[in-house]
Amino acid sequence: MPAKILLYYVFTPIADPEAVRLWQRDLCELLGLRGRILLSDHGMNGTVGGDMAALKKYVRKTKQFAPFADIDFKWSTGTGLDEDGFSLDFPRLSVKVRDEIVSFGAPGEIAVDENGVIGGGTHLKPGELHKLVESRDDVVFFDGRNAFEAEIGRFKNAIVPNTETTRDFINEIESGTYDHLKDKPIVTYCTGGIRCEVLSSLMTSRGFTDVYQLDGGIVRYGETFGNTGLWQGSLYVFDGRETMTFGENADTIGQCASCASPSDRMVNCVDDACRSRVVLCEDCGQAAACHRHAPAAV
Repeated sequence: MPAKILLYYVFTPIADPEAVRLWQRDLCELLGLRGRILLSDHGMNGTVGGDMAALKKYVRKTKQFAPFADIDFKWSTGTGLDEDGFSLDFPRLSVKVRDEIVSFGAPGEIAVDENGVIGGGTHLKPGELHKLVESRDDVVFFDGRNAFEAEIGRFKNAIVPNTETTRDFINEIESGTYDHLKDKPIVTYCTGGIRCEVLSSLMTSRGFTDVYQLDGGIVRYGETFGNTGLWQGSLYVFDGRETMTFGENADTIGQCASCASPSDRMVNCVDDACRSRVVLCEDCGQAAACHRHAPAAV
């Protein structure tokens, strides 16, 4: 059977996250799955990979838990399986309980009920996003990912905040830099949708009045429109694949930090203090400094 990867999340109250952690860990171990799962009293966020048949059993068993019955599982193709049948895209299985299932540093600000995050942006399916863009000439795309992710792929004319981690977003939206957008239709987007659930809520509570979020994130949009829509380039993913595209003939919008040639190859920043990834083509080696840590010109 082919190797697959599941990306999913759910915001819903969980009375005993530790008990759910133990169940999810045991379920993944039984099925031979690897990946990362985070739990909190706000819900669950996971990416797991393995054999397709095992993943189908995982989906079925997970949805039998009533709070998780409506999880939207997103499927993508993995790199492959090792000789023991484990996913090559994940070195191990990690299942943990945290204060947040996506780390904005604001667990006390987020409230959830059985319908999800309270006070978040209006969900837009990919087709609905196109209708909004066609009906308005002032729609603003707001990237809800770390800035380095946008270097290889983003929506056309999107605003990319100056963020190295999700914890930087609160300072960004409170800085005044985007106050001129508070009355404009803002579409937040991220990889699978989870970061925008929180980001759109934080923006709404800070006076942004017309906030949307792309339902299912870039992954669902790419599944729907491939390379024919408003998305440009490659998608950065946090597993062994590192990048993915939505079919053949995807544009390469990233530029090598060393020679400026087109590339979507990501490597670690050479500066130990830097948490970012950097675009670097094969010909230019294994590590480079990102623009935040590059030496000043003389």
